Amino acid sequence: MRKIERRALLCLLLAGALTLGLLVFVVLFVKDGGDWVSFPANRHLYNSRGELAVGRVLDRDGDVLSWVDEDGSRAYYDNAIVRTSTLHAVGDPQGRIGSGALVAFADQLSGYSLLTGASSGEGSDLYLTIDARLNYEAYTALGGRKGAVIVYDYRTGEILCMVSAPAFDPADPPDIQDGDPAYEGVYVNRALSGLFVPGSVFKTVTLAAAIEGIPDLFDRTFTCTGSTLVGGEAISCPHAHGEMDIYGAFANSCNGVFAQLAVELGPQALEAQTEKAGLTTSYSVNGLRTAAGSFQFSGATEAQLGWAGVGQYNDLVDPLSLMVYMGGIANGGRAAVPQLVLKASSLLGGAYHSRQTGSLIDSGTAATLADMMARNVTEAYGSSRFPNMDLCAKSGTAEVGGGKSPNAWFAGFLRNEDAPYAFAVVVEEGGSGAQTAGTVAARVLDLLVNGY
Repeated sequence: MRKIERRALLCLLLAGALTLGLLVFVVLFVKDGGDWVSFPANRHLYNSRGELAVGRVLDRDGDVLSWVDEDGSRAYYDNAIVRTSTLHAVGDPQGRIGSGALVAFADQLSGYSLLTGASSGEGSDLYLTIDARLNYEAYTALGGRKGAVIVYDYRTGEILCMVSAPAFDPADPPDIQDGDPAYEGVYVNRALSGLFVPGSVFKTVTLAAAIEGIPDLFDRTFTCTGSTLVGGEAISCPHAHGEMDIYGAFANSCNGVFAQLAVELGPQALEAQTEKAGLTTSYSVNGLRTAAGSFQFSGATEAQLGWAGVGQYNDLVDPLSLMVYMGGIANGGRAAVPQLVLKASSLLGGAYHSRQTGSLIDSGTAATLADMMARNVTEAYGSSRFPNMDLCAKSGTAEVGGGKSPNAWFAGFLRNEDAPYAFAVVVEEGGSGAQTAGTVAARVLDLLVNGY
């Protein structure tokens, strides 16, 4: 009898293990089935050269950016600049760019569904949220310089423009040798995965913390002589700004004033505001994980904390997170999570659904900061450069050391009711943020707002 009981118990254990294993498999199948199907070794979907041989990638207007030609090879749009400017959104034939649709959304392009598996035919159409004309304009405006341009609708989350440079023509790829400076980081999508010293665009975060943490901020006056001692170290400005209030200090982007504010606020307040802003967050863009920024406030000396509040020291931010923060300021504290897929004809893709972030900034602080950013445009950057736009912006000139010119930043948003767009532009070694990156932003926004 005992032998029978032991055997029965063993059978029950084996049945339980089998049931548990089946449940684990079902969960993994639902979660990762698309990745299994789209693995490059699957010769039903990939040709002998390792190119995805099913599916079409289109922009939001229906322009076909990539398809499969008659001999089963991956083909691209007939304009070389369009092909190059959309490289990091569409992808290269060999799949080296992980953020490209040909890799990231291969399951949707295959027509995969949980019920039927991958399509045995031509695959599916995948519509991206980008507009190829905006990418063309952004890439041309960069003028061969490295950097990133990203623009999105902060109410819906649709990324309208996403350019990373350097890039190359996927229809005529160059022979890229290791260490070639012209193609440094070419397979990285700088808009999603690049981390850069933010420079003065980070002063928006320091100012938000000061608005909430320093009650008499707007009653104070400051004097800039071109150099300010903070923690025994000189915090320099390009020139003396003289006497000014906080509006003037922000418009002039005075390093001395913002370094002093950072020290007065302390590391905990700066850290809390930065984390709330989402600048240390890794966003999921249709499953693509973005880079998370990093900052060092705790343990810093007063001088280091001052430089951190200016956007230097060990500050690093990625363009997408900064763009989303700009959208949060524009939208009363919250913004839509960015998305790159508009719709797909496969069952797996379906239609686009908007999601919102948490609170990135208090609504009252956002309104005050937006007005101050609008004054930046009229008093410092020139509103005539941005016709028909209620633009709020902040420039940045980020020192990177090593004898290199500063990185140029320009980030902000439009408050036009019919143009709810936020953006971030970074030009590596571009020098002046307002001039270099601002000009790139102006060209893209002008086409977006006035060019259709």
